[in-house]
Amino acid sequence: MSMVQEFKAFAMRGNVVDMAVGIIIGAAFGKIVSSFVADVLMPPLGVLLGSVNFTELAITLRQATGETAAVTLNYGTFVQTVVDFLIVAFAIFMAIKAMNAVNRKEAEKAEPPPAPAASREEVLLAEIRDLLKRQ
Repeated sequence: MSMVQEFKAFAMRGNVVDMAVGIIIGAAFGKIVSSFVADVLMPPLGVLLGSVNFTELAITLRQATGETAAVTLNYGTFVQTVVDFLIVAFAIFMAIKAMNAVNRKEAEKAEPPPAPAASREEVLLAEIRDLLKRQ
């Protein structure tokens, strides 16, 4: 099998395609959450904390000199990224929890599998038992 045919067989598997769709949707969801945090959640939180813009929170490690830019530790951006992560993680947790609940309900609705048919030996032993009881 050539490398191209092998790659085509790999790429066309159902789970690979599902994974690719999940990654694309996850990336889009991440952008939505980032926008929600940066544009909707953090501004009111900043106002509550005294007109703080989280993206501008930084510690200057070295002042700018001449054409050399200042060296800063941008912890505000980090805080915003952590909030993004927590929201995404919580949303994924809730989605998985809902899927597990649906799967559990479907499993409870499913009929139990039929009892396996008795083997020939079991049938013969049952007949012998019944004959002995009659005697």
